[in-house]
Amino acid sequence: MATKGKRVLIIAGEASGDLYGGKLVKAIRAVDSSVSFLGVGGLHMQEAGVKLLWNADEMGVVGLPGVKRLFTILSVFRVVSTNLQRWRPDLVVLIDYPEFNLFVAGKAKKLGISVMYYIGPQIWAWRSGRIRTIRRRVDRMVVILPFEERIYREGGVEVSFVGHPLLDVIRVTDEKSLTRSRYSKDRASRLVGLLPGSRMNEISKLLPVMLDTAVALAKEIPDIHFLMPLAPTIRSHQIDPHFRGRELSLTVVENNTHEVIQVCEMMIAASGTVTLEAAILGTPLVVVYKVNPLTYWLGKRLINVQHVALANIIAGETVAPELIQHEANPVQIAREAIAILGDSDRQAWIRQRFAEVRDSVGKPGASARTAAIAMELLDAR
Repeated sequence: MATKGKRVLIIAGEASGDLYGGKLVKAIRAVDSSVSFLGVGGLHMQEAGVKLLWNADEMGVVGLPGVKRLFTILSVFRVVSTNLQRWRPDLVVLIDYPEFNLFVAGKAKKLGISVMYYIGPQIWAWRSGRIRTIRRRVDRMVVILPFEERIYREGGVEVSFVGHPLLDVIRVTDEKSLTRSRYSKDRASRLVGLLPGSRMNEISKLLPVMLDTAVALAKEIPDIHFLMPLAPTIRSHQIDPHFRGRELSLTVVENNTHEVIQVCEMMIAASGTVTLEAAILGTPLVVVYKVNPLTYWLGKRLINVQHVALANIIAGETVAPELIQHEANPVQIAREAIAILGDSDRQAWIRQRFAEVRDSVGKPGASARTAAIAMELLDAR
């Protein structure tokens, strides 16, 4: 057991990291309630008992950061650096957000503070040379994807695979017919979900395309009904303008993304963690994504993976069709969706492969296992 009164500085730069960080803090406090936390995060970490130095909502960005965002990130780094020196934590816990967190790791190591990195950089996708920096600056890497452990270990980094924390978040229910009735009074309706993303720049690029796709699908499938679960970061008034001029049988759903994914026959979704959520819940999907042309041009030259969807990366093959940039248009998306909706054998194969993906990412309890590693590092102080 760690000595009473230990201090942990924890940093999560985006919404998903805040969610996992909050669960980790609760798991650590379940072992030792005297541990105090300071850091960068959001509502989940704050509710778990972290005193926030900065709210992470201001730091999240897709693509290249603007000048204002860069100044914000530099300001956050100065605040974190000051508190590393003055507060002198016993452990720094870094969650994802590598461009920022690796600098924090370097600062912490210079001060002789132990560093645990939870949900590390995707060195298997791009910039594999960062493993040398990680080896110098990180005491323990904690990974959530099964193939990452070997990569880090072969790179000389002390590493532990704990399973994916999504398994602690997602609750699969067997009452599918009951929950389905909440969204469709007509039992004959075919439910299709639309997930345009969790950031406004994703919404602006993808939502119009998805709605035009929905119009095209409605012409081919008369009894279709669409569900759109809103990410917590998006408000309904922000998406309302996109519906003007489009007549659709569609319901916007707040605070129930996982249930919507489960009750839908298939999803049309932005690339991201949601593709793994769909795999865990066994729902077929078509993956779409658009970024600005410069980001796409750079990505094509820097990224070393054949797939963009996390579910496909883990599966090692294209289970969910991927339509990126110019291919993410209503005609092609509708064609892929109809191909899945019209083929029960293909749906069964997708569900089988997704079940294998779910099994490969471990078992529930990632937060508790990560907390045990954190306590081990605190004990060593």
